[in-house]
Amino acid sequence: MKIEEIARILNAEILTDFSNEDTDIVYGFASDLMSDVLAYANNESLLVTGLNNMQVIRTAEMMDMSTVLFVRGKRPGKDLLDLATENSVTVLATNYTMFKTCGLLVLNGMKGIESNE
Repeated sequence: MKIEEIARILNAEILTDFSNEDTDIVYGFASDLMSDVLAYANNESLLVTGLNNMQVIRTAEMMDMSTVLFVRGKRPGKDLLDLATENSVTVLATNYTMFKTCGLLVLNGMKGIESNE
């Protein structure tokens, strides 16, 4: 799924954009626990979170994830956006809850990561 499509589906604002025509997000992974992201996500995942701190971008960078989506109206500050820019991480923000965000993404064809995959 392309970044522009994700933004359209979720009525999300694109805060930083490092995507290109080849960027394709295959999976969604939602968590406010970065330890779960480290344990279960992969580099083809969109990180959906309501946790609004620098550790989110550091985790995305460690996992080689290209895109982070903040939910529940969370808007990252300048320092977080600067770190995202340094690490070429695309950042989006939506007012939707995590539950609604994930539901809309699944309804529009995004896959989730199963723990047995």
